Amino acid sequence: MPAKPPAENEGTLPKSAPERFPGIENFEVARTEHGTRLRPRRPVEIEKIERIRERIAERGLTESDVRDAVKWARRQAD
Repeated sequence: MPAKPPAENEGTLPKSAPERFPGIENFEVARTEHGTRLRPRRPVEIEKIERIRERIAERGLTESDVRDAVKWARRQAD
């Protein structure tokens, strides 16, 4: 199914694509060596992400703090 991004560079899905995933409002987009992959995101995943964002905000952490923490954790894993 061909799809063309509008001027805002947002992807547009053919109408038949979301119909195959009832109850799913969001899709995760990933680039692969063969093209672009869409994976349905379950509402539970979105709720978990929102809870994490709330905890981060409650602690007064910035994007920079989170980025530094991820870098630190990745160095520890090596």
